[in-house]
Amino acid sequence: MPPQEISTGKSFVREMAEFALLTLLVVLPIRFFVAEPFIVSGASMEPTFETGDYLIIDQLSYRFHEPERGDVVVFKYPKEPSKYFIKRVIGLPGETVELAGQEVTIKNASQPGGFLLDQSYISFSSDNFKTVILGENEYFVLGDNRPVSSDSRVWGALPREDIVGRPLVRLLPISEIESFPGLIEKIDEEKTP
Repeated sequence: MPPQEISTGKSFVREMAEFALLTLLVVLPIRFFVAEPFIVSGASMEPTFETGDYLIIDQLSYRFHEPERGDVVVFKYPKEPSKYFIKRVIGLPGETVELAGQEVTIKNASQPGGFLLDQSYISFSSDNFKTVILGENEYFVLGDNRPVSSDSRVWGALPREDIVGRPLVRLLPISEIESFPGLIEKIDEEKTP
């Protein structure tokens, strides 16, 4: 009978150290460059997102394509970059956004006369009167719960470099688990005011 090999504590410690190092090499890049956890705090996106919703944010997609109208984005608050906000993209770079009461009109190169934004996804609207011309790499974002949202109406256009990513998965509450939460059908740009 061949002698059995007995592992020493040293090899166990070494194996654990290698496992921990491998885990760090795999997990940390994913955490910092691909997906990040985010907990919603506040009522600005109700009923789409509520306080306590636990989201995994996709930080990779917007490295390959630009945010689109209707996308929900997580971004660094331009006035205080240590804070993160979650809002919906309404206006794209180079467009003019006109708020008139509860209506939002978008004017761009393909629709110079403008089109009314379909806002059927919101439950709470508010009256606003404002016109914003977006520069290159600027977005106009609004919360779905307009009466309580601090958004582009208050602090101006969102610079592209402040956008962190988009919600990939909602994990909590368990009854609301879904992929791409807040996703709406492409907003129809053919309606004219």
